[in-house]
Amino acid sequence: MRVLDLASGPGRHALLAAEYGADVVAVDSDANSLAVLEREAQRRHVSVKTLHMDLRSSQITPASFDVVLLFDYLDRERFPDFRAAVKPGGYFIAETFLLAQRQQGWGPESEEHLLEPGELLRLVEPFEVVLSREVIEMIDGRPAAVASVFAINNTGQ
Repeated sequence: MRVLDLASGPGRHALLAAEYGADVVAVDSDANSLAVLEREAQRRHVSVKTLHMDLRSSQITPASFDVVLLFDYLDRERFPDFRAAVKPGGYFIAETFLLAQRQQGWGPESEEHLLEPGELLRLVEPFEVVLSREVIEMIDGRPAAVASVFAINNTGQ
């Protein structure tokens, strides 16, 4: 299984996928985070290919991955490209902050980086949504307002 972790940061999700045997590509614009990921992958004896790329402009090969992961990152204009990276029958898993995050006292504040209620569902269309949620939950001891989606590319493209 090929997994693409977009905006991977230090690779929490990429490492877990690699530990389960996936062929993982982790992409981030922060070289320091990728270096942390590479050291941790080596420590865990797993393989993760890292790519230092700017997601705002870098090309992503269409229909190349069984699973695409996107956590704590929002670029509405690139969502079609992110979805396009999922093979037919593959999965798109995403989670990021809602506008309600502003009231939590931490995290992004710009509307550019915060989802409207129901927006994540629209961004993954035409994929079939298997599971979605919008909640305020505790993350690292702090309340976080997030939207999550697990969707399948059943479009045949």
